[in-house]
Amino acid sequence: MPSKITIPTAIIPLSLRSLPGLQSKPISSLPSPTHEHIARLIIDQKSASHALQTFRWATKISNFTHSRSTYRALIHKLCAFRRFDTVKELLDEMPHSIQSPPDESIFITVIRGLGRARMINDVVKATDLVSRFNMTPSLKIFNSILDVLVKEDIDLARAFYRKKMMASGVQGDDYTYAILMKGLCLTNRVGDGFKLLHVMKSRGVKPNSVIYNTLIHSLCKNGKVGRARSLMSDMEEPNDVTFSILICAYCKEENLVNALVLLEKSFSFGFVPDVVTITKVLELLCSVGRVTDAVEILERVESKGGVIDVVAYNTLIKGFCRLGKLKVGCRFLKEMERKGCLPNVDTYNILISSYCETGVLDSALDVFNDMKIDGISWNFVTYDTLIRGLCSGGRIDDGLKILQLMEDSKEGSKGRISPYNSVLYGLYRENQQDEALEYLKQMEKLFPRAVDRSLKILGFCVDGNVEDAKRCFDQMIEEGGVPNVVIYDCLIHAYCQEERVREASELMKEMTGHGYLPIAATFNAVLSGLCRQDNVGTALKLVEEDMRGIGRGSLPGSGHYSPLIKALCEKGGFQSASMLLVQMVGKGILPDYLTWNSLLICLSQQTTWSVNMSHFPK
Repeated sequence: MPSKITIPTAIIPLSLRSLPGLQSKPISSLPSPTHEHIARLIIDQKSASHALQTFRWATKISNFTHSRSTYRALIHKLCAFRRFDTVKELLDEMPHSIQSPPDESIFITVIRGLGRARMINDVVKATDLVSRFNMTPSLKIFNSILDVLVKEDIDLARAFYRKKMMASGVQGDDYTYAILMKGLCLTNRVGDGFKLLHVMKSRGVKPNSVIYNTLIHSLCKNGKVGRARSLMSDMEEPNDVTFSILICAYCKEENLVNALVLLEKSFSFGFVPDVVTITKVLELLCSVGRVTDAVEILERVESKGGVIDVVAYNTLIKGFCRLGKLKVGCRFLKEMERKGCLPNVDTYNILISSYCETGVLDSALDVFNDMKIDGISWNFVTYDTLIRGLCSGGRIDDGLKILQLMEDSKEGSKGRISPYNSVLYGLYRENQQDEALEYLKQMEKLFPRAVDRSLKILGFCVDGNVEDAKRCFDQMIEEGGVPNVVIYDCLIHAYCQEERVREASELMKEMTGHGYLPIAATFNAVLSGLCRQDNVGTALKLVEEDMRGIGRGSLPGSGHYSPLIKALCEKGGFQSASMLLVQMVGKGILPDYLTWNSLLICLSQQTTWSVNMSHFPK
């Protein structure tokens, strides 16, 4: 009867020390653990030394003998810590300790470990390691080596295939060719990929869907979607991945017709594309206003058992909101909840943004409050969107309250200046320039560098040093700074005062691109400058853009039109001037004395010319 050995606490793995009474129990009194149990204990250790300690401890358990599975677990752990010298010792130990040499799975574990350690020369020599045990490397081992090499160097992988595999009489299987195809496509060698496909067929190896899909994906990535679709026609059995790759590629090209054709074909084959692919189709449909069609596709996917997630629903809600159908968007929020797909913060942010864009600010605040009730935490986008909407809508006090909530929250602004710039924009839109400047100075505590740069630009403009102001402005942008509306407005007026109207006009377009719509004073400064320089065509285009809503928010008055009407009249363009007058009156703006005077003088000149012309013989 074997003597009972008490387990010293020092060598018990940490994961086992908590077991009641284990420290006092002799090894022989414990039930023998399974190999699977010991392998899991080894894998769970946090260091190579603890993994070795656990392995050696298990050796002392009565009636327990290590197996290839426990050795493989230890070797895997040691490879993770790059203890390859110890790994080799264990490999040499196995034939004596368990009377079995390392098997295929152990060699593959070593090869992958060497690959993760980027020890490529050792990976190439792994076949020699196998031969040391009087074993012939299997195809799986060759493929494992090849898989590591293609990620490092496709040329090295191809050389290994020719010099090691083919020289050993190993032709490879479809998995071998799939690995090579992956390597070629990763390096954009699409032409070589087609050659490999031809070689496979000539050797009687039937390309599988993975090989075709890899090549199709590479073609799509390189913009050759038509060629990729032709290649799909060569496949005997395209699968759902094939369709998803091509549908996504057509969506990227905004080729909606072909994307929908392939989607229908996918359905006819009994495939339902994954949710990422479906979402891309929904996005494309919504981007062209076909939201109803997008809803129909979503319902078909659901009816076929496809998975639809919150991102897909958000895409539809955003699509309806873009069309101004916010009530339908809200209805879809309830619909997704009913189907068990819970909305996330992005869902609510889409609705808040849409309500702000349409000026329905009370509803935006209602959604904001609903988030708290529904247990959805506000994020920076939530605060930023709502503050921007409230301030640009003239409700600066409400915007400041939300700003305070953001500052009091755990997330805060995290150094992002945009909510504070929104307050500046709100003050600018209300023609409160002095208050805007004062608020800018108050921002210095939070954003000292940005405010200091802004005040320098304003100072240069006041002193008439426009070049220095623009240089400072450009430097701010190059460093990733975000100019505020006060800077834009000051620079535009400074340019106009120096008759550099083209630069002022470009800057106003840039300002509008950042979402800062010019007020009447800013807009009219540029318009008047263009008219003074006899650039009536550009001025007229600017007003036409404003009519289409590009310059909405500029609050046009008679001063908005008078310079342009005057300039058109001076050039004899009474018809164009009178059309502008009609547009002006249609907006409820009464022409001032200067406007009427310009039109009457122009009309009288044209009448005089017509009378004088009547005296000439016909």
